Amino acid sequence: MSDIMSDEKHPAQIGADLVVRALEAHGVTHVFGIPGAKIDAVFDSLVSSTIQTVVCRHEQNAAFIAGGIGRMTGKAGVCIATSGPGVSNLVTGLATANSEGDPILALGGAVSVADADKQIHQSMDAIAIMKPVTKYAVSVGATEQIAEVMGNAFRAAEGGRAGASYVNLPMDVMKAPAPQAPVSFPRFAGAGPADPRAIEEAAKLINAAANPVVLLGMMASRPDAAAALQPFLGKGNLPVVGTFQAAGAVGASLFENFGGRVGQLDNQPGDELLEAADLVITVGYDPVEYWPPEWNHAKDRRIIHIDVLPCTLDAHYQPYVELVGDIALTLNALTAGLAREGRPALSAAMLEKISAERRLLGEGAARRNGLPIHPLRLVHDLQQFLSDDVTVCLDMGSFHLWIARYMYSFRPRQLLISNGQQTLGVALPWGIAASLVRPGEKVLSISGDGGFLFSAMELETAVRLGTNIVHMVWIDGTYNMVKVQEEMKYGRNAGIALGPLDYVKYAEAFGATGVMIRTPDDILPTLKKAFETQGPVIIGVHVDYSDNGKLFEQVRENAFH
Repeated sequence: MSDIMSDEKHPAQIGADLVVRALEAHGVTHVFGIPGAKIDAVFDSLVSSTIQTVVCRHEQNAAFIAGGIGRMTGKAGVCIATSGPGVSNLVTGLATANSEGDPILALGGAVSVADADKQIHQSMDAIAIMKPVTKYAVSVGATEQIAEVMGNAFRAAEGGRAGASYVNLPMDVMKAPAPQAPVSFPRFAGAGPADPRAIEEAAKLINAAANPVVLLGMMASRPDAAAALQPFLGKGNLPVVGTFQAAGAVGASLFENFGGRVGQLDNQPGDELLEAADLVITVGYDPVEYWPPEWNHAKDRRIIHIDVLPCTLDAHYQPYVELVGDIALTLNALTAGLAREGRPALSAAMLEKISAERRLLGEGAARRNGLPIHPLRLVHDLQQFLSDDVTVCLDMGSFHLWIARYMYSFRPRQLLISNGQQTLGVALPWGIAASLVRPGEKVLSISGDGGFLFSAMELETAVRLGTNIVHMVWIDGTYNMVKVQEEMKYGRNAGIALGPLDYVKYAEAFGATGVMIRTPDDILPTLKKAFETQGPVIIGVHVDYSDNGKLFEQVRENAFH
């Protein structure tokens, strides 16, 4: 009798099984989410699969973790939620991934197909909600569609400029017989280099330019693109700047060509270098990273656009040559046509000045011994810690501007930064993702005290998974980035004060370790001890943000000596 009942409960294959088989066929190893009645058939099928189901404490964080996996691997991370609020809680995570080029696939439960338009428990037009924040959003209407939809969802998420896909899974379709097999992907596929005529024209422009400058975007920090970028920059001896999300794209051997990171406001030394260019070559750049009017205002100069997609034309971004294709292959072809003698005199002088300022900044930062601790001292000591086997995941806030501008990384996707949506709460979930993707590395995630509690509940998830991650919280008791900008605009602040939190007790309540940095000399020893500790560690540090107003000054000079 038990065998008959088992057969009745579990037919040879139902829709949920086919969904899970499609995940397995694509090499998915982890799924992150929270179960519920409308998606429980998929959770049940996952139990019998090779995939590890990681239960999270909030669906938004499940999406952040999946997006982090996508950013570091180039393969879509997967999150899953039940219908109604479960699905709507995924939106911020999908919007973040979609705007920042991170491949992610979200699976959402739904009421039965026949009930989709009725006002019943947890009914929701999920597709209408998801379309604006994804590349692909489809509801499966019958089991015959499952394999096709899943295959196309993966291709949309990972192809071109990567982003988010959402698949809506009605509960009756998930429980219906589904004898189909997952679709097969092409064994040989991929974009080639850009049009040869466009490459030839771009090479002519670069060779003839008096002062060309390269602007790197998020796609330039993909490992294949970054590898091709080094000979391109080296052969052309080209000055280069990068957006925050291009961190790590320029190797250490070309650091003398690097003018620094630019973004948010045009007040950095790299902005001066960019301003002086008579030709700008953008590589893997998207306007969401650094709005064209900020860096290309009132400029009549030519732009070469190198990316996997054509640009979106803007009054301040109208490329003369557009090289659309695989970025690495395009750079390889373009490098062959470069014939420049030495570095432009103007850029050489500016880069020497920037290099001298860096040295002075580092020397000054090392001497900052006051309390609370100045951000530059923290950045200086963190830089000493940033070896090749460390991944750093940054949240959003004033602290991230200090790190994004003044910490240097020479490995692609080593320093993870949110700048598309500037989303609070990503750091700890990204740290969890990094611990799974790069188990042999040290993982340091950093947030401000304002962003910490957006996802701090996932500390329980990190403890449950046994992750050895360290999360640092920069504490000042406010939403400081908002505070500074409000005071600049209105002469006062509103809605920015936070209550006190005991970070050591908070960590211990979840079974993690909590420590505080009390003096500047404690920074490196505390980090070293934290990474020798088993399980997650929370480090709190009180920060002196009195210089934060200078981050937003509308000047192009470094005033932090």
